[in-house]
Amino acid sequence: MTAPVTLPLWLFLLILAFAGVTFASHFLFPSVRWFFRRRLERAVARLNERLERPIRPFKLAERHDTIQRLIYDPEVSRAIVATAEAEGVPENVAFERARRYAREIVPAFSASLYFGLAIRLARWLSGRLYAVRLEQAEVVARIDRDATVVFVMNHRSNMDYVLLTHLVAETSPLAYAVGEWARVWPVSRLIRALGGYFIRRREGNMLYRRVLARYVQLATEGGVTQALYPEGGLSLTGGLGPPKLGLLKYIAEAETAGRDVIFVPVGLNYDRVLEDRLLTSAGQAGTRRFRARPVAVARFVFGQLWFKITGRHRRFGQAAVRFGRPLSLADFRGAHDADPRALAEALMRRIGAAVPVVPVPVVAHLLRSDGAMPRAALHRRAAALTEGLGVPALTPAALDQAVGQLAARKIVVEQGDTLAPAEDETVLLDFYARSIAHLLPPDAAAAE
Repeated sequence: MTAPVTLPLWLFLLILAFAGVTFASHFLFPSVRWFFRRRLERAVARLNERLERPIRPFKLAERHDTIQRLIYDPEVSRAIVATAEAEGVPENVAFERARRYAREIVPAFSASLYFGLAIRLARWLSGRLYAVRLEQAEVVARIDRDATVVFVMNHRSNMDYVLLTHLVAETSPLAYAVGEWARVWPVSRLIRALGGYFIRRREGNMLYRRVLARYVQLATEGGVTQALYPEGGLSLTGGLGPPKLGLLKYIAEAETAGRDVIFVPVGLNYDRVLEDRLLTSAGQAGTRRFRARPVAVARFVFGQLWFKITGRHRRFGQAAVRFGRPLSLADFRGAHDADPRALAEALMRRIGAAVPVVPVPVVAHLLRSDGAMPRAALHRRAAALTEGLGVPALTPAALDQAVGQLAARKIVVEQGDTLAPAEDETVLLDFYARSIAHLLPPDAAAAE
């Protein structure tokens, strides 16, 4: 037992390496994780003191624990058995498929990354690109602190994510549903760390739908603040689209055990949608396959940086956000028995009513409906339009800035003091005009 053993040096080093890894995994790593976990918990406790709505334990749970909770959920287990029977495969095969779905969906939220980087970046980017206008933000502060808040918005641009993240930074971190476009490394890692969860919008598989439904319901039951787009995707026409029922149905079916779910309608509008030509091209082609060329994106980014360096940078007008009248799911259930279609339509009406009026859509509407006109006439008609809508009047300076922006992009033609829509850019002008068409009287909206 005490006789020496001769080993090759490489084998001795390999044994030492295995011993080191075993020691670290059993003694060192758990202690390190515990140390950092305690520090994180103290940091989150301090953060919750200044947030209007505290970060819920469900959002802070270890990703592995949430995945395990999800795949062993009774409803998911029943879906696994049903899938195995329907497809004639062993249950363990269906179980592994459910585990793969759960790993794909469940985020890995990092409070330090969200509040240390994402909020600052969102605030900086929003301010550099737009003059941000916020209306009726106080409605969120009046909501019961224990309720689950779900922001529901119209989807105009990918800047929507950035804008709302910045504007509700003092409320609570948001959980977004993100489509397949972002499931690419390293973007996917970043989105998961910011609390986003991935969804396959066109996936009809019953097992996948059940795993996704249970994740959304567990988050809702856990009080996680969420943000979603009832339309499902970006508007290709500029106007409001019909609602999709998927995520709303899952939320409405959650068993919240006395905790109310409050939907907060959010209307967004822009003087310049960064992807406007991409979206209108996709709309004309009748497809949602956006072909954003990396070269074009890089040219835009470097162009903006060059304008900044040379002192010629100008913001893209206004980006306006308006919070609408909240809707209580408990009250709605009492009147409509939580019918998903009725819920979706009610929310879309409130979102539509909350969409702000900004200068470019007003100019676009007037030029498309009335044709060429002198600048002074445009000012008068814009004042009459905003007065009829019951919204604050747009200043002549704001309208002139909108005209200048459209003229610089050759969407509007200036002929002396007369303004006219460019003949080959009517699609883009319609795109902006439709963003406020639902607010107009039926005869005026019909002209869009």
